[in-house]
Amino acid sequence: MTDDMYPSRVGGREQIIPRKDPVIYADPADNHGPLNSTQLSFYRDNGYLIFPELLPQLVEPLREETQQLREKLAGREELVCEPHDNTLRTIFNPCGFSDAFDRFFRHPEVLPIVQQLLGSDVYRMQSRINNKPAFHGRSFAWHSDFETWHVEDGMPRMRALTAWIMLNENHHHNGPLYVIPGSHKLYISCSGETAEDNYKSSLREQKLGVPQADTMREVLRDRDIHAITGKPGTLVIHECNLLHGSPDNISGDARQVAMCVYNSVHNRPQAPFGAPRPRPAFLSSRDHSPVTVAA
Repeated sequence: MTDDMYPSRVGGREQIIPRKDPVIYADPADNHGPLNSTQLSFYRDNGYLIFPELLPQLVEPLREETQQLREKLAGREELVCEPHDNTLRTIFNPCGFSDAFDRFFRHPEVLPIVQQLLGSDVYRMQSRINNKPAFHGRSFAWHSDFETWHVEDGMPRMRALTAWIMLNENHHHNGPLYVIPGSHKLYISCSGETAEDNYKSSLREQKLGVPQADTMREVLRDRDIHAITGKPGTLVIHECNLLHGSPDNISGDARQVAMCVYNSVHNRPQAPFGAPRPRPAFLSSRDHSPVTVAA
């Protein structure tokens, strides 16, 4: 296995180490991508992009499809509940069960942006729908997606991102995503060790790979927290190592977002760097075929 550039959960103390990978892989000489220099610079510095109300016409069909998936996948491992009750928390792999979601995450307004940022063809490593019902949707702790994908799935380098669409309004009271702009330039090497089948509990409530309070104080010493809010149809892209989390939904409005993780075809997972075995395919796809823009 390749040397571990980003060790975490290897039994040592928690520490902050510098990022060793680029943020943007696009060829600087190639000006044919959909993102302009201002957008590329913002993503490089902050680790995310927001496209307000980019595809509102797709919201209602995707919401209807989400309800059908809840019924279609009942009893399967792809449906994950909240940590303390049976309220639905996440639907995994909607792209594998729904033509509507498959086509959305190959949409000509979405996929070319991803390809430009990652500088290559990409495959869909994971897709999911995060569900926060009114008053009952629970929080997600601060974390870097890459830390989990590296430790538990074997993703070697930081050459991946998540694209997601708001399926209803995301406002300050219904548990929006919080990000720490610029935190993607750091890597939190977490303490602890990963147990067998850790995903069975972590998908409901993540405890490993969650930075400690003193570490977060250090990260926030000269950085702010930003809430990502917007109307239905808003597209968001965030970098794989950006620290993010979300609070409980304390409002009477549900929050629902559909997400897809894209990984470069040049960054295919190896053996996990800190877990006994890889997670199931619905969390890290074994199909590394490049995805193409939907006609």
